[in-house]
Amino acid sequence: MITLRPSIRTAFSSLTAVAAAVATMSCVPAGNRESDAAALRAPRYISLNPCVDAMLVNVAEPYQVLAISHYSHDPASSSLAPDVVSQFASTGDTVEELLARDPDVVLASSFVAPATRQAMQELGIILRTFSSPTSIAESQAQIRYVGDLVYRAERAAELAVEIDRAVARGRPAADQRAISTVLWQPGEIVPGEGTLISELLREAGFASHSAALGMGQADYLPLETLLANPPELLLIAGQSRGQLHPALAELEGTRVETLDPALLYCGGPTIIKAMERLVEIREQMTREKAS
Repeated sequence: MITLRPSIRTAFSSLTAVAAAVATMSCVPAGNRESDAAALRAPRYISLNPCVDAMLVNVAEPYQVLAISHYSHDPASSSLAPDVVSQFASTGDTVEELLARDPDVVLASSFVAPATRQAMQELGIILRTFSSPTSIAESQAQIRYVGDLVYRAERAAELAVEIDRAVARGRPAADQRAISTVLWQPGEIVPGEGTLISELLREAGFASHSAALGMGQADYLPLETLLANPPELLLIAGQSRGQLHPALAELEGTRVETLDPALLYCGGPTIIKAMERLVEIREQMTREKAS
């Protein structure tokens, strides 16, 4: 249970908010007053991480979210649709910005600076941190944790079930051969086997060509090595020099596709989008081979 902290610095603003809410409630139909009162009592949350942003806004009520990270307001790093992002304020991760918004709980990645942690503790702000999920199950556990934090456990459970369904829909037929695939990430590196995106690739019917070459997590894959040992499918998720080289278009027997880098690192609802994109590519390849 999250208890709203008493705070001298927020006492005046809280009284003002109560007065405004009472005035507003007196002007609305009686049937709405209970939900308005619940909104007034509810703890308020801020997310400082784009992956956590996506979980929070999909599980919490909008009135519970004071702000999401500024990363989500940048299309290059956002896991949310622009029309969703536009509904929420953005914030940086400085103590001054947090103090101005006066949240009850801050959700962030596990890489919060010690000084920031200490400042939030002194201000009475509850901090909850999240690591990058390395599996579908771990991501679903994080979703349920967010659901517990914002008192929306049923909504979190529904999202976890939606992910299970998306993964099940994305699995190929049992007799379909796995497609040899290289996922070329930003910086011309490849993912290791113990990563979320690698699990999604396996579930969608793709086999890691880089692992077959003896490569592991974040290993650098030079263009020359790729050209000498091409896979059936090359997924390019970056704009590095080698990833834009014209020689890639000349590879025989290799299909080259792009994958949005925003689909690589986040769990939560991003899993559904990633599976949809991977299935789209696999089905295109299957149709072309059959024709």
